Amino acid sequence: MTGFIEFARACKVIEATPGSLDMTALVAELLEQVTPEELPVVTHFVMGEVFPAWSSEEIGVGAGILYNALAKSAGLSVSDIKELVRETGDIGETAVRALKKVSGGQATFSSFLDSSDELSIIEVFERFKAISKASGKGSQTSKIKNLQYLFNAASPEEVSYIARLAVEELRIGVGEGIVRDAISRAFDVPAEYIERAFMLTNDLGLVASTASTEGRNGVLSLGLRLNRPIRMMLAQVTPSLDAAISDIGIVAVEWKFDGARVQIHKDGDNVTLFSRRLENITDSLPDIVEAVKENVIADRAILDGEAVAIDENGRPRAFQEILKRFRRKYDVQSTARDIPLTLNLFDIIFLNGEELLDLPLVQRRARLAECVRSSDKIRVDTQYLTDDPRKILEIYNDALKAGHEGVMIKNPESAYSPGKRGKNWLKKKPVMETLDLVVIGAQWGYGRRTSFLGSYALACHDPDTGLFLPVGRVATGFSDEQLAELTELFADLIVVESGTEVEIKPEVIFEVAFEEIQKSSNYESGYALRFPRLVNVRADKSIEDVETIGRLEEMYLMQRERN
Repeated sequence: MTGFIEFARACKVIEATPGSLDMTALVAELLEQVTPEELPVVTHFVMGEVFPAWSSEEIGVGAGILYNALAKSAGLSVSDIKELVRETGDIGETAVRALKKVSGGQATFSSFLDSSDELSIIEVFERFKAISKASGKGSQTSKIKNLQYLFNAASPEEVSYIARLAVEELRIGVGEGIVRDAISRAFDVPAEYIERAFMLTNDLGLVASTASTEGRNGVLSLGLRLNRPIRMMLAQVTPSLDAAISDIGIVAVEWKFDGARVQIHKDGDNVTLFSRRLENITDSLPDIVEAVKENVIADRAILDGEAVAIDENGRPRAFQEILKRFRRKYDVQSTARDIPLTLNLFDIIFLNGEELLDLPLVQRRARLAECVRSSDKIRVDTQYLTDDPRKILEIYNDALKAGHEGVMIKNPESAYSPGKRGKNWLKKKPVMETLDLVVIGAQWGYGRRTSFLGSYALACHDPDTGLFLPVGRVATGFSDEQLAELTELFADLIVVESGTEVEIKPEVIFEVAFEEIQKSSNYESGYALRFPRLVNVRADKSIEDVETIGRLEEMYLMQRERN
């Protein structure tokens, strides 16, 4: 059984290594050294996560719980911990400094333990699992006690990475791209096999374990599984309808509904619904569950669609109304009556044991139409095949008149690519272009807004390193009511606070409109947004949906070509 100390030492070396190729080699070496039982755990740990993205398990440790656990472990006050956080700017270094202190004769760290009592990787994981299962009355106390045990049993080398993992912020620069290539290198399986298996399972830990024990053939055999959600295929903005036709030729055109994405898994009479964040929202949407049971003829299927909240005139309600349905845990039936939903289906990726991802879109749509009976609650949305700009413009205008966002323009021959954003799916909306960016920091306001977080630092994502790269701040588009709600939302996500500046755990997504992307040396991404403003808080999206640095570069070049 491998000690957690070995993982911590590997992380320290990786963190100090600048090149992605060298980092990949170090991660591959780490994966080769651990046991088969430890391999899936380490694969997730090294990316700064405890559980796979599809899992409903969440560690659920915010700054408050972590500070309390550190304070109790070190015999300090929570105020002392907060002061250390302000000094260090890093929760890992804070943990090291706090636990090196001695208060009231209390000793810390594991130098007083027998060497046979050293923490193992699996023991750390099991403690995190216990933390994730704590619920109801006394759950906070249980989480703190489990963290206390880890902190008091850990060495100085280990405690920094335990603290970071507890808030799933490892910060060593390892993302999915590096781990994919490391698995390929460690177990001699082509990177494209690893990538496809990851697309189908949404679990690099499972892929690594399979590559280790079953090699290439095992990885190739990995596929879709009912009730294990996969990432949804994404679209990118097209500058114009003419540009979309130029890129694709004959296109498949659909309305872009003003709703929230839903992935539906049907297994006989069991229906499970997942949000875009891959959260299980089945209990919140009983009307959609019933509509699927009654109108989807297939025995086993995975469907992709958009849930739209409808008002008394048959027009879409505001996006925030939909989120009320998704978040609802109590009085679900009455909320369903007050905010009825319609499910518009537009794709199918699994049908009665057959994976359909590699089929062309037109063939998938035909299979979808065959297994769905349309009703007032569920329908297969209308799709048009055309290369006539006037027809597309007509569809676009009809969608806007009906209160929706615009149109989706798709390549009829395209496969379904989970989690990928490319030119096979394009979207056209009349508003300013928007980006989905993650909030990584904020600033306390001034004047009458001193009690609100009022200026938010935004970042895009580098999928290779897993890092979030700043692109600027947004401080407009907020009402006082919104600022109060957001300040409360971010309260448990604050990692470091120094003066008026606050560092926030990257979890909340802002949809931000902007006038222009500019080159900038002021931000780590190399880009800045001109005149950004908040459009929506996208509670339906996760950090996997954050725009990548590659996407910003592409949009910048497209912008230059247009100008």
